[in-house]
Amino acid sequence: MSDILSNAGSALAGGDQLRAAVYQNRIWSRQGISERLFAFFFSGLVYPQIWEYPAIDIEAMALSSDHRVASIASGGCNILAYLTRQPAQIEAVDLNRTHIALNRLKLAAVTHLPAHSDVIRFFGKTNQNHNSKAYDRFLAPHLDAATRAYWERRNWLGKRRIELFDGNIYRAGLLGWFISTVHLLARVHGVDPAEIMQSRCLREQRHFFNERLAPLFERPLVRWMTDRQASLFGLGIPPAQYDALLMAADDRTMASVLRRRLEKLACHFPLRDNYFARQAFGRSYEAPQGAAVPAYLDPAHYEVIRAGAARVTLRNMNLADLLARKSDASMDRYVLLDAQDWMSDAQLNALWVQITRTAAPGARVIFRTAGEASILPGRVAGPVLSQWDYRHDESARFSRRDRSAIYGGFHLYVKKDA
Repeated sequence: MSDILSNAGSALAGGDQLRAAVYQNRIWSRQGISERLFAFFFSGLVYPQIWEYPAIDIEAMALSSDHRVASIASGGCNILAYLTRQPAQIEAVDLNRTHIALNRLKLAAVTHLPAHSDVIRFFGKTNQNHNSKAYDRFLAPHLDAATRAYWERRNWLGKRRIELFDGNIYRAGLLGWFISTVHLLARVHGVDPAEIMQSRCLREQRHFFNERLAPLFERPLVRWMTDRQASLFGLGIPPAQYDALLMAADDRTMASVLRRRLEKLACHFPLRDNYFARQAFGRSYEAPQGAAVPAYLDPAHYEVIRAGAARVTLRNMNLADLLARKSDASMDRYVLLDAQDWMSDAQLNALWVQITRTAAPGARVIFRTAGEASILPGRVAGPVLSQWDYRHDESARFSRRDRSAIYGGFHLYVKKDA
């Protein structure tokens, strides 16, 4: 575990890399101001949990025990889920220092809390006022100084950050605030989104969406708010990705895009089987016994995840820079989440040059996009992209089964034989 929690200085370094990834326009341009506002909001806690479905990732990657994985960390649920397949190594990076601290905390929890029931209380339940005490006793001694400093920093009320876990961590952070705001906006219009949790089948879920949720997107206030780029910063959507989302809409309005994504979340999968929907509507992972939960909260996966935690390394850096340190043909799997939607053509090509150089035979790359189509054709240089086989039909099938419903497309690329 000491290897996991090393490199504290680089892990919680400044936000220069984040700004470099987001800033693409002049500071006083409309887009430039929007990009800088987004970078400011994105520098803190954004995702207490990921909004990519790791089961799809694992299947698309055909992940196995001999694979070396390079991944963006985000909220860390994905990294922990990958450990269920016991890959040889996972090297995770993130430009957000807070996400690195959260990942270190989750790894420490699955390794050092006394039992899996304690992990569930810490990350799967709400209003557990002894979680901060469990942190002091079982986790803090195993964390590096920078990560401890982050979680033990006090706010203006004198409360430490770690005390967020005594209440509901999923109401915190940018995404938590965004979901709370959406719930409030819906209630102002006479709708409580949490009532969908009373549905007993897909037909009842569909009825609730059609009768209660869908009409909200026709309300003038909702349409006015969603037409502003800053309104979606709470989803971690930067200005460039906002524009890509608009391209996916027939009428070029964000309200119609969000309506279609919410419809998939609310109607396409039973609530019992979709923990993303339970978080969005019910604000919690708590559910009847046997309901789907993230892999690290499932007792069936506890021992294998705990045993594999030492195979994870975390760094606060750019993925292309990590790969630049690697030797040729040294990596097997790459998880890019939706990061490419942020990138300029120069950044995109720099990344894929490194991916292609470091990819072992048969390597696989997975990523998601705000729009439905892959963003690589026409942007990544032909000599680089021609070395990869885009699995169009498989990608479409994986996209349909992706339960988080936020993204327009899931994409799988496989390295061609030399």
